[in-house]
Amino acid sequence: MFDYSKLKGRIVEKFGSNKAFAEALGKSEVLVSKKLNNKSSFTQKNMDEWGKLLQIDVCEYGTFFCTLKV
Repeated sequence: MFDYSKLKGRIVEKFGSNKAFAEALGKSEVLVSKKLNNKSSFTQKNMDEWGKLLQIDVCEYGTFFCTLKV
């Protein structure tokens, strides 16, 4: 399982809520929630889409999308 706490923080920082982020992404809030709660995996395309909106540099993807829960 992955720790998305940093990703969740960036969403709140940039968009204020998962709902507002999902709207900007053009996806459902349910889909965003599933990904953030390890119910659905991230594809490279997802990471690129999310990274662009959240202003995450490619070299930071590991920190935001691939940090394992300890």
